Amino acid sequence: MKTIETVITVLPDGSIQVPPRTDLPPGAHRAVIVLESVAQPTPAPNTLLKLKMLDWSGWPADSTYRREDLYGEDGR
Repeated sequence: MKTIETVITVLPDGSIQVPPRTDLPPGAHRAVIVLESVAQPTPAPNTLLKLKMLDWSGWPADSTYRREDLYGEDGR
């Protein structure tokens, strides 16, 4: 006996579509089906972020922000 967990598709006409299994030999098999609804993921709303624009024109053009420029010789 083998337990297989898979997702099946129920077609509009009521028939069931089972994905192919290469690990099963061809022929008749006794199967027990327990149906459990699979929740379909709801797509996230596509909303734009409301971001505030910053004016960076006030910074000097030759500004550098390297660690050596921000801290003194003792590293602080």
